[in-house]
Formats: sequence, structure tokens, C-alpha cells
Amino acid sequence: MKAARLLEKGYPEAEVARRVGVHRQSVNRWAKELAAGGRVALKQAGRAGRKPRLTADDLRRIEEALKLGPEALGYGSSLWTAWRVADLIHRECGVKFSTGHVWRILRDELGWSPQRPAGRALERDETAIRRWQRVRWPELKKTPSDKDKPSSSSTKAD
Repeated sequence: MKAARLLEKGYPEAEVARRVGVHRQSVNRWAKELAAGGRVALKQAGRAGRKPRLTADDLRRIEEALKLGPEALGYGSSLWTAWRVADLIHRECGVKFSTGHVWRILRDELGWSPQRPAGRALERDETAIRRWQRVRWPELKKTPSDKDKPSSSSTKAD
């Protein structure tokens, strides 16, 4: 719109390009659109790229299914993988995506991030682990003995 104002004031296209910080050919294209249809024509820029294959309703359904968890949808464990999410999208919406694109959908469209479970055993005894770290580990840990002995290095001064 800044370029449109400058063009309407009569500035040359090259000067408008310098002031706006774009290529002169872009300003030339904008000037033609401005002359043909006014500022309204400049606002009606078409969508860049391909239209999305998933609608907002599709994304909502996918997120609801993700929140149910994979076990509720018939998968063997409680972990969502890219392959499982791709399969879910195919079952729910009939659209196939690669696992790499599935991660972009999860991150960019749904705001989800990859997470890994803690991976701790159910039988884990935190008290025994702390005791081992305080008592047993210091006994097993190597410590330097006799710091008084001269160095065997020929380059180190004693």
C-alpha cells in the first residue's frame, strides 16, 4: 500500500522500488494493477501455493482423536508415532501424507511438539537408588591416591 501511495503521488517506479525495498519489476506489476483496478486490485492477491488438503474441521477431528490416545483407536501401545498419526489422518480424512509432513501438521497446524516418555521401570525404587548413589558409589568410584608422589611426566616440573 505504501508503493500505491507513492505511485499515486507521481513518483517514478524506480524511486518507489528503492523506497519500498523491492525489485522494480514488482513495482511495475503493482502500477499496472493499480491503473487497471485501483487499490482494491492490489488487495486481492491470490493465495500463494497449493490449497491445504485438510480443512479446519479435519484438523479439529484429528486433534480430538489424538487426545483420545492411540490405544483407544486400536494401536498396541500408548505412543503416537508419525506413522500412526499419518494412518489416523488417512482413516479420518482420506488424505495420505508422508511422516515428515505429518510432523509439520502436528507442529505448525495443531501446535503439538515431539515428546518422549521418561522410560522408567514401574518397579524402580527411588529410595534404594538414592542410597546407592550416596553410599555405594563413592566406595566404588576411583580416587587419586598419594598426591605427594612425583610425576612420571618428563615435561612437568616438580
